[in-house]
Amino acid sequence: MVNNPYAQYNNSKILTASPAELTLMLYDGAIKFGNIAVMAMNANDIPKAHTNIVKVQRIIEEFRNTLDMKYPVAQDFDNVYVYLLQRLLECNVKKDPEIMEEVIKHLRSMRETWVEVMKKNKEGGV
Repeated sequence: MVNNPYAQYNNSKILTASPAELTLMLYDGAIKFGNIAVMAMNANDIPKAHTNIVKVQRIIEEFRNTLDMKYPVAQDFDNVYVYLLQRLLECNVKKDPEIMEEVIKHLRSMRETWVEVMKKNKEGGV
């Protein structure tokens, strides 16, 4: 069992979250890990940069794995995710913080769109 109250709270938050909230948490995590990777690259901490770039890649791979391809928009999302994964691979090879900043910018935009979808869905508009 987890003894840390903060960890217990986070675990409870995840276990009780809706699928939409979990997606939002994944976007938040990807942005957070991307920012950590940028700071690590700027500090020339290559192992930390690599670890956090890989975390972002795993989250994007999870997004790809959960796409429901029966909806046409899923292919558009898949194309964006493939592009982001290519950029992350390039970022990890070059350890270029500018590439990560570009990925973070896309993730923030997608997160904002997701928040709007959640709001409209809550209001009954979707």
